[in-house]
Amino acid sequence: MKRAISLLLAAACATAFPCFASADAAPGISAKSAVVASADGKYVLYEKNPHDRLPIASTTKIMTALLTLEAAARNDRTVLVTPEMVRVEGSSMGLKAGDRLTLTSLAEGMLLASGNDAATAAAIAVGGSVGSFALLMNRKAKALGLGDTHYVTPSGLDDDRHYSSAYDLAILTAAAMKNPVFSQIVSRRKMRVRFLQPVRTVTYTNHNKLLGMYSGCIGVKTGYTKKSGRCLVSAAQRNGVRLISVTLSDPDDWRDHEKLLDYGFSRLTSVCFDDSDYAASLPVVGGALAGVPVTGSNGGTAVLPAEDAQGMRRTVELPPFVYAPVSKGQVLGRIRYSNARGTVASTELSAAGAVGRPEGKKNFFQKIWDRIRPLFRSGG
Repeated sequence: MKRAISLLLAAACATAFPCFASADAAPGISAKSAVVASADGKYVLYEKNPHDRLPIASTTKIMTALLTLEAAARNDRTVLVTPEMVRVEGSSMGLKAGDRLTLTSLAEGMLLASGNDAATAAAIAVGGSVGSFALLMNRKAKALGLGDTHYVTPSGLDDDRHYSSAYDLAILTAAAMKNPVFSQIVSRRKMRVRFLQPVRTVTYTNHNKLLGMYSGCIGVKTGYTKKSGRCLVSAAQRNGVRLISVTLSDPDDWRDHEKLLDYGFSRLTSVCFDDSDYAASLPVVGGALAGVPVTGSNGGTAVLPAEDAQGMRRTVELPPFVYAPVSKGQVLGRIRYSNARGTVASTELSAAGAVGRPEGKKNFFQKIWDRIRPLFRSGG
């Protein structure tokens, strides 16, 4: 038996994507393809041609940098820059043959300065060749479930066989932002990168202007070629909600991302499930004490659609009594939070103390319990 006390939740604390897109007040944007999603992977809040396979320019370097940093976590080795590594067109971090710097420094150069030279140098250092590194990129894409993606180059220079989609870029970015070094680099507006030979320090400015334009922006990467048009992947966080926005072939990407992120934040809210101040007493049958104190726990936060946080119900679930012995920390029940979609979260209710059996003979309740306990064990 359980007793349930249902209460209205008074307020929310001031966080493959299932689709939760809505046409209500959806922003009009110039992009050929776009997605706005929660970074926890639960909700797509806006989409426009999300699975179209398109050229993605230097947003490719999200994957290149992630693989480079994963290799650096195993061994952040020093890379000797060769002529082959700098024989690449487009944007550059200014590498020269003979330079020495770490894999992490190359990741910094490709993410801030969008250095094609840095991406090529890292690809050769990690994969042995550009072609071999592309195999690693495609293997990682498959592991992440990126069904609309195929890589040929580490930099994103135009190639008909090199493409991705707004949806896949959102999934990739959500994974990349879980890497603490990656997320730290892309959040910086400027960064000093250290060269080991010749010894020098170079300051690079992030190409992502949203870091200074949009409150809460924490990354991620720009891209442009004549074929791809302007590509932009951004991430922003406010009040416990983190969003990822992607636009491809968008002539007005800065303003579109501001609109898309504003829209996303209007759709989601972060709800806190903290019952650490809960206190009650539960009767104990057959114990040395008549009852045991019960305490709650902190279940953390969850990001929900704003409308789902309305009318949330809080249900305290505890049995009418427990049998001795009871150990401290023993889970005795839970507090369940639910809405029309079902259970959203729950927190545990545990014994704040221990209650043993009294010394001496068994009392009446213990004898009864000893007789009926086998019935429960056998399912009778």
